[in-house]
Amino acid sequence: MDAFFASVEQASKPSLRGKAVVVGGLGPRGVVATASYEARVFGVHSAMPMAQARRLAPNAAYLVPRFGLYRSVSEQVMALLRGLSPLVEPLSLDEAFVDLEAAGAAWDGRSARLVGEGLRTDIRTVTGLCGSVGLAASKMLAKIASEQAKPDGLVLIEPGTERAMLGPMPVRILPGVGPATGDHLRRAGITTVDEIAEAGEDELVRLLGKAHGHALYAMALAHDERPVVAERETKSVSVEDTYDVDIHDRMRVGLEVQRLADRCVRRLRGAGLSGRTIVLKVRRYDFSTLTRSETLRGPTDDPAVVREAAARLLESVDTTGGVRLLGVGVSGLADYTQEDLFAQAQAAAGEGAAELAAEEDVAEPVAEQEAVAERRWPAGHDVRHAEYGHGWVQGSGLGRVTVRFETPGSSEPGRVRTFRVEDPELEPAEPLPLVPGVPA
Repeated sequence: MDAFFASVEQASKPSLRGKAVVVGGLGPRGVVATASYEARVFGVHSAMPMAQARRLAPNAAYLVPRFGLYRSVSEQVMALLRGLSPLVEPLSLDEAFVDLEAAGAAWDGRSARLVGEGLRTDIRTVTGLCGSVGLAASKMLAKIASEQAKPDGLVLIEPGTERAMLGPMPVRILPGVGPATGDHLRRAGITTVDEIAEAGEDELVRLLGKAHGHALYAMALAHDERPVVAERETKSVSVEDTYDVDIHDRMRVGLEVQRLADRCVRRLRGAGLSGRTIVLKVRRYDFSTLTRSETLRGPTDDPAVVREAAARLLESVDTTGGVRLLGVGVSGLADYTQEDLFAQAQAAAGEGAAELAAEEDVAEPVAEQEAVAERRWPAGHDVRHAEYGHGWVQGSGLGRVTVRFETPGSSEPGRVRTFRVEDPELEPAEPLPLVPGVPA
């Protein structure tokens, strides 16, 4: 899908169509999740600090993600893919591999192209959005082709042409070649895929190690035997938060870890899983990141057990100077639990962790209390007004919220009104379908 989050927002908001749109965290430490192609003209790209994006494109629309809507649209697209083949391997909400040959949907370049064009038409009909398709004989090449096809296109790499196509491309085009590997190869005089192949397998093993060297040499020769895997096993479940302001108070850090543990367990239970290893992640004020883990005797999905294990792990971490990110995860996953683990964990935990957990029910950070009204109206999210109907938040602050009243089906940009944040006639609302008559 092309600039997926931003494209969903543009489809949902007529006033933003054709405009620069940036989706991501809007706090001081927020990062860009997706930028529309109009924003990319200014140099804005995903993973960029939001403060830098604002300097590059000060007039863009900056919106908080609506992940529920993105997931709904993603499910519509994935359903179309599963209609083509039982072998669909999702990579993210907006990208997947599909094995067309396994289902007999395509057997040569011409039939594959017809399927790809039909898919793009179906995606536009169902979601109103553009998707780009890469067609090739392997996953690596299909991924490269899809990048070449963006935006809103289709690229087919004909069998037999792979080496000639890959040869002049930069080494970074190959999976697994990031900035560090790319720099290492450049220092060895290797900057293109052809030069990787010319260097030979032995030289690549010497430069990069056995596993990476063998794999990179094979990819340079356009060899990729990886199958499309319909179901990818979940290795872990985790949640984390980055804070706009470093947390210095040790009790506050403990409370945040407890909240994260509860969120992690909710996600764990939602997936029907349990796990044996509890992991705590702490990024300190100086960007150093620490991880601590504890493995239980058996799998659990008990929030008390996970909270207490996370609290014990926190005891071994020095948070002096402040904390900017916290995370709690569970790995060693299974689809069952061991009921006696609560007693085991409680006995090992001591009273300190229990007292910390009890504080969660009565203590709410002052900064959170002050920000409740503002957080109720995140930029870009949906609202409904008793008089004006459905709209979305353009911004809020100083006790006011500004709303543009329009819907995905509006023929022109809607009117703008400003209200008090506590206005009883204004309330949060669910997103409307992008395509009238097609539920998201």
